[in-house]
Amino acid sequence: MSGLVVVGVDGSASSLGAVEAAAREARWRGAGLRVVHAFLWPAMHVPRGRSPLGPPEGEPYNRVEHLVAEAVARARDTEPGVDVSHMVVAGEPVTVLEAQSRAADLVVVGSRGMGGFVGLLIGSTAVHLAAHGRCPVLVVREGGDENGPVVVGVDGSAAGERAIEFAFAEASLRGAPLRAIHAWTLWNAPPSQLHEGADTYVAMPEGVAEAEERLVSEALAGRRERYPGVSVESRAPRGQTREALIEASRSARLLVVGARGRGGFAGLMLGSVSQAVLHHAHCPVAVVRGAAERS
Repeated sequence: MSGLVVVGVDGSASSLGAVEAAAREARWRGAGLRVVHAFLWPAMHVPRGRSPLGPPEGEPYNRVEHLVAEAVARARDTEPGVDVSHMVVAGEPVTVLEAQSRAADLVVVGSRGMGGFVGLLIGSTAVHLAAHGRCPVLVVREGGDENGPVVVGVDGSAAGERAIEFAFAEASLRGAPLRAIHAWTLWNAPPSQLHEGADTYVAMPEGVAEAEERLVSEALAGRRERYPGVSVESRAPRGQTREALIEASRSARLLVVGARGRGGFAGLMLGSVSQAVLHHAHCPVAVVRGAAERS
């Protein structure tokens, strides 16, 4: 770990909520917190990424200074013991925060920023970072149960392994129980022998439910020993994954998913389940990309 949590701010109420969450994450990790604001001066051709020029002096710049100072003060009020730094970078928010993610343990953003369109449940910056960030991305939104479990989606894929590891670590840091959920249907279940003489379109293949429950147990194996203080509950309900995770998020304090699971299409950076929970979950969502995806 780099010992760094990055939070993107834009002056919105959503981003200030993200600052508070990021400050707590930094304290739990013993990490520093970097408050980052991306400033794209509309009347100039500002290069993407960090620029030594920065925004020009004047009223817009003063507003930027004010919103960054407010965010830094909010972070220090939330967690006085955390080392807080700040940075104003010329460029588009998605480009700047993606670059910041290369050196961070975690990037935190609000679900919707100042530029969000009315009616949208989540902003484009959050979706882009979830798909392209080089470290786990925590999207902070209202709702959830502060006393609830950390919920993680399990699908048995290699890409989901890092999500499970991240969920265990988050549960340990928060002193929370962990609930692992693997939803399945006959469409994604492994091939199995059907009951003899049964209707192949409606019959339950033998041993499917047991095999799916075993998949969850195997995915969690070894981590229980590394995180002995984390109470773990596993569930393997029959049903659609996105619906199961969204429902579980109602009583969760955090929902953790991989960026792309076993059913993802090659070339897509963010799977349909990840997108669904980002838009519809009732608690904060962390999206964790697989090791190969981070390279």
